Amino acid sequence: MDDHDREQQAELARGVREELQRHGVVGLATTWVDNSGITRVKAVPLARLEHAAAWGIGASPVFDGFLADDSIVAGRFAGSPVGDLRLHPDLSRVVPLAALPGWAWSPAVRYRQDGAVHPQDQRSVAMRAVDQLRQAGYTARMAFEIEWALSTSAPDFVPAAHGPAYGFTRLAERSDYLRELLVALEAQGVAVDQIHPEYAPGQYELSVAAEDPVAAADTLVLVRETIRALSLRCGLHASFSPKVDASGVGNGGHVHVSLSGEDGNIFRGGSGRYGLTEPAESFTAGILERVPALLAVGAPSAASYLRLIPSHWAGAFQVWGLENREAALRIVTGSSGATDAANLEVKVFDLSANPYLTVAAVLFAGLAGMTQGTKLPEPVDVDPASIAEDERAARGIRPLPQTLAESAAAFEADDALTTGLGVELATTLVELRQAEAARFADSSAEQIAAAARWKY
Repeated sequence: MDDHDREQQAELARGVREELQRHGVVGLATTWVDNSGITRVKAVPLARLEHAAAWGIGASPVFDGFLADDSIVAGRFAGSPVGDLRLHPDLSRVVPLAALPGWAWSPAVRYRQDGAVHPQDQRSVAMRAVDQLRQAGYTARMAFEIEWALSTSAPDFVPAAHGPAYGFTRLAERSDYLRELLVALEAQGVAVDQIHPEYAPGQYELSVAAEDPVAAADTLVLVRETIRALSLRCGLHASFSPKVDASGVGNGGHVHVSLSGEDGNIFRGGSGRYGLTEPAESFTAGILERVPALLAVGAPSAASYLRLIPSHWAGAFQVWGLENREAALRIVTGSSGATDAANLEVKVFDLSANPYLTVAAVLFAGLAGMTQGTKLPEPVDVDPASIAEDERAARGIRPLPQTLAESAAAFEADDALTTGLGVELATTLVELRQAEAARFADSSAEQIAAAARWKY
């Protein structure tokens, strides 16, 4: 960012400030998501918006070394008290917050003081992945499914609804709350595809429309914090933890992705299985091959591995299949004639992940598959847990890592992911995952679930 860029940002910010004033906004909260999946924030009064846009908001780089409990890992490239970064709000994504009157929100890009992008800025890494995909001749659309559990109290979890799984009773129990949520999201420009009760007591799910990958990550942050804020205003508590209750069903953060080339959606109309084109198969195979390593990005908490268990629709085996909700990767064909509907769903991720790292890692993995011409194994059309263990071994059906330490080791050994994310960021992620694993090495499932419950 040079002087010309700063002048342009300040000029743009003046128009944004005037518009926000008309909405009664007095402060801008600008956020980034750290490597442990926690949304961090710095805020400025609206009168300081031009200065923040041009010169950024000061923030220590130490946050790259934060664990979810706010302890700091002093690693090779992160965790030092020395240095300073500048957070520049993305003015194209400024949104007045309907659930927090008087406040607006924007995601940030973190710069060094010399004007260069911080090498561990996760949002910029996602932008780089999108750019590499574009150079390969493709564009992506992605979306997150957002699951949360609603409680009437904290720190204990007391379900705020008790109706049957997916039942209308549970919608009726919290109809005012859900209505207010839809109103708030519409006011914030979020396109909601569906909202419904989920399986576990007090659990709900919301799906949004697919967008550019970086925009999809932005939208996840906005929706999640809107749900959290609205819940608090209603005297409730929302948890996005992958395991709210050790004995219950966890919250997922499934990711949907489709790619388009010159001839449109490559997940449709091909000569391969289920209509996949050759590039779509290689893209999917690249991701499938790296699912164990991808877990260190998309399932980064100790609680994530309490969720990744067989026969719970979490995708606990390294397999793919058509509309198979027990597969790590599910091919979604969509309705007949809906050409944009065909996509790939990655089921193993959850919302303790940094969404920018998630979309970046998925794209880097898929690109590696395309470059290498990776082929898919035979699909699995049943719950893999229902297959006898010796038959699974014969068919090459492997369980996914059962601990964070295992997925961290797989990530560290994967050149495509570590190169894509960059040495500084990849090294920091390994250090944090190892520290998180060590923190809970002697903890029970109940202790892990309790520790994560209100962190996410």
